[in-house]
Amino acid sequence: MNELSRRAFLQRLSYLAGAGVVAPMAMGLSANKARAATAGSDYKALVCVLLDGGNDQANTLIPIDTSSYATYHKIRQDIALDRSNVLPLIPTTQLAGGLKWGFNPNLKRLNSLFHLKKLAVLQNVGSLVQPTSMDQYKNRSVALPRGLFAHYNQKQNWQSTASDSFREGWGGRIGDAIIKQNSHGAFSCISTDDDNVFLTGEKTNPLKVTSDGLKITGGIEEGSSVSGTTNFSEALRSLFTSSDDSTVANSTNESMMLSAIQDAKNISTEFSAENTLAQQLKTVASLIKARDKLGAKRQIFFVKLKGFDTHNDLLGRHDTLMRLLDDALGSFYEATEELGVSQNVTTFTMSEFGRTLNSYGNGSEHGWGSHHFIMGGAVKGRDFYGQAPEIGLNTAIDVGEGAWLPTTSIDQYSATLAKWFGVSDNNLTMVAPNLHKFNNQDLGFMSS
Repeated sequence: MNELSRRAFLQRLSYLAGAGVVAPMAMGLSANKARAATAGSDYKALVCVLLDGGNDQANTLIPIDTSSYATYHKIRQDIALDRSNVLPLIPTTQLAGGLKWGFNPNLKRLNSLFHLKKLAVLQNVGSLVQPTSMDQYKNRSVALPRGLFAHYNQKQNWQSTASDSFREGWGGRIGDAIIKQNSHGAFSCISTDDDNVFLTGEKTNPLKVTSDGLKITGGIEEGSSVSGTTNFSEALRSLFTSSDDSTVANSTNESMMLSAIQDAKNISTEFSAENTLAQQLKTVASLIKARDKLGAKRQIFFVKLKGFDTHNDLLGRHDTLMRLLDDALGSFYEATEELGVSQNVTTFTMSEFGRTLNSYGNGSEHGWGSHHFIMGGAVKGRDFYGQAPEIGLNTAIDVGEGAWLPTTSIDQYSATLAKWFGVSDNNLTMVAPNLHKFNNQDLGFMSS
């Protein structure tokens, strides 16, 4: 994102910078655009952002109270961030024990959205089969997720809620629950990445859409059935060939351009052309704008930012990733405001695992629990959810080198989002198979 557009965004949010704190003024954000949304619109979208490689949560959300920061700095050594550069967070509800958090210095737009109550933080969430204590973990006396600390297994665990099978993901299972609400079921689950477990359900499969001209890819052949919907290719051709602009991407008919969606071409919000995540989210915004033409009432999207496996050069690489994430999410939220759907679109992050609090030279190793963001107009923002971890080594949740035993499960995370999305209480265990093992089945970060 260029400097001019960044400053324009900050001006529009009207925050005051003082003593390192981003404090929003008491004014609505794009209230006129929000009022422009169709009254009583039943549309909702979930947007999953995968931080691929295992995000270093300790340099994303940094403890800044005097005691915790001193411990953090002593443990992290050369990869510790300077506290004077960290962006302090002032939550609505103060944390116990005097713990105070701040954002990575590169998360300026997310810092502002947090204080505008459009963004919340879920603390120490990760893959769990059931509530697990340190003794149970050490003694292996309860079921544990498969392949802990391994990229592939933990990525599948996150996408499938650590179920016994990696065949279906919780995004796809949500899709199964809502597919009948859409005129064309194939537009229920859409990915800008390769096929993934997250959007695969019993009835639904991810439809891949690239940012290159909004091209649909993936076996759209004459007479075929895609994503669990009969005669999808015929319906798709009928939908898009009604416009003079529509084109077939190649002679094999395996992909088709979405340039036929006339009303989705022009979004005034700026998305950085050099930011791959921003371009994916621009594609998502365009598809959301075209929701009526696509006959979509419920949609789930999957996008990905690569590069988070920071075994070395953590400070430089992670700072770059934080800038890309901040730029992309900030622009996407602004686009939902422009489209009048900020209350209807919830964006959230996932990553296969967090990383160790302990440093390894100039990097960190694979961990377990991590912190994640939830963003949108329906989010109960400016607060932290879940249980805050104790900062230090050899704590009650340290399984080794400062890798955290999660205190909140993916099942609880997914069920809270699914409930807001409209999945009935009776179907929540279909989305999150392990949910019945946990007492707190709604984490409270979404408005009803």
